[in-house]
Amino acid sequence: MNAIVGADCSGATTAVLQNVAVPRGVLMVSPSSTSPALTGVRDNDFFFRTAPSDARQGEVIAELLRERGITRAAMTFTNNDYGRGLSSSIRSNFERLGGRITISAAHEDGKGDYTAEVAALAAAGGEILIVAGYVDQGGRGIIRSALDSGAFSRFFLPDGMIGDSLPPAIGAGLNGSFGTKPGSESPGGTRFEELARAANIRIGPFTHQSYDAAALILLAMQSANSTDSARVREHMMAVANGPGETINAGDLARGLRILAAGGRINYEGASAVRLIPPGESAGGFRLIEVRNGRMETTGFR
Repeated sequence: MNAIVGADCSGATTAVLQNVAVPRGVLMVSPSSTSPALTGVRDNDFFFRTAPSDARQGEVIAELLRERGITRAAMTFTNNDYGRGLSSSIRSNFERLGGRITISAAHEDGKGDYTAEVAALAAAGGEILIVAGYVDQGGRGIIRSALDSGAFSRFFLPDGMIGDSLPPAIGAGLNGSFGTKPGSESPGGTRFEELARAANIRIGPFTHQSYDAAALILLAMQSANSTDSARVREHMMAVANGPGETINAGDLARGLRILAAGGRINYEGASAVRLIPPGESAGGFRLIEVRNGRMETTGFR
């Protein structure tokens, strides 16, 4: 095993990192593990991620809520590393900006009925319900139950809740809700989406970052002229940050040729990735709003 793209969720990433990657000296690049706890994990410099930490997403979410005049919000989160880390970041940043989280309650995925959870959220009140869950799990169930009971009519949707399957599953009641997911308006992102559509690849919340995770490993291997993780990890930051010729999505062959000839590159890829210490994405976010049953991009932050 030379390198790992993954894991996808923060809890699994922590387990694989501690039990496989670090003991065996294997490079690991996650495209979608966003828990702030991973910033300080002991990884012997073998761990990188192309998705930004939820410490940053919490800041962006708090800013968006306050910009819309929201001062009181209820919040539910999936009971795992992702949900706990994101909810903590949202709360601390929202309260720093003068807002109030009326309740922050965990929910378990895989349940058929979320009536009790929604009743507790409704009792605490709020102008909006923040749902830090998963689009195909408890988060969807919470929203459906909240709408059915009339507890909430507007929802904030962090990255785990962004997906084309949610609006048709929920219906018109989701219109007017808004959210965030990692993303940028870079030329590489546009090119990646064109290539993905041409290949009938469905674009999801972390598709761009997944491409970049694999691409960075390949380019760093070429830069190191080795597949040995201990050597490859030393080239990750330089390949991602330059200076050198800009390499976007769909341009990997040119990047490999430049590196093979001893040149330098600045890989921006599909998500305008830029790595900061200790090896994670500086990150940007796509702003999403549900309009007429569709999730539409309204800007970037």
